[in-house]
Amino acid sequence: MAEEKPKGDAGASGDEKEKKEGGSKPDLATVAGLLAAFGGILGGLILEGGRIQDVAQITAAFIVLGGTLGAMAISMPLPTILRAMKRARDVFFERSVSPQSAVDEIIGYATKARKGGIVSLEAEADNIQDPFLRKALNLAVDGTDLQELRKMMELQISIEHERTEAEAKVFEAAGGYSPTIGIIGAVLGLIQVMKHLSNIEEVGHGIAVAFVATVYGVGVANILFLPAASKIKARAKRELEMRELVLEGVIGIVEGLNPKLIRSKLDAYTVGHEEKPAQDNKAKPAAVSAATARSEAPSQAA
Repeated sequence: MAEEKPKGDAGASGDEKEKKEGGSKPDLATVAGLLAAFGGILGGLILEGGRIQDVAQITAAFIVLGGTLGAMAISMPLPTILRAMKRARDVFFERSVSPQSAVDEIIGYATKARKGGIVSLEAEADNIQDPFLRKALNLAVDGTDLQELRKMMELQISIEHERTEAEAKVFEAAGGYSPTIGIIGAVLGLIQVMKHLSNIEEVGHGIAVAFVATVYGVGVANILFLPAASKIKARAKRELEMRELVLEGVIGIVEGLNPKLIRSKLDAYTVGHEEKPAQDNKAKPAAVSAATARSEAPSQAA
């Protein structure tokens, strides 16, 4: 496990980190949602006697997307926008992160530390896959004060979460601007229509084309931008929970808690993520309570 992982990946890029954490897989909910949304809208258009060509207007798309991008650039710092563009892949792909696997890994370290002391983890700490766990465990092995360790790692959690929230706000802002830009596109189209009032057939066609920009603006806001912001926030919340899980596990190791007690504590983070652990927890509540009681008994006696 640890032997195959190269050292010195503390500054690994997002792509490298993703590979080390088990890669990613397509988000079926996003794919199904896009197919349902576009299928329903275009299907309704066809059922009403329309054609896809009626809404396939490059000029309208250029106005809406270009105007929205410009508004985003004015309202948001460029580095935040660039990070948000990279973060967009989280909408279509999800990393295969398993809370139960993280708990099992931490319990393995806790068991070894209980037998040989926390210093016995020094050889493995530098080669841990997860950068957050690697940093926390290295601090613990180095003898960092418990409160200082918690403060440092909570600060990192807070900064990473705020950064992700800022990236989600980029898409929220785009979802707010695009409908208005769509209206601007429609007005520009109507201006061109007014130049040809002498030809009533051309006026009717021009009005229909003009309102395509409004459709684009409202559509991309409510099908792409706003849902993307919500999914990024959901991913950020799950990542926050994983960071908290790791931190609580490392704190338990530093405190010298019984591995069974640490597992009992961390199992709360696995509920709702994986069915099997949740079923196991329901099937063995008495055993967990008994293990907790046995582990607490010596400390109370002391």
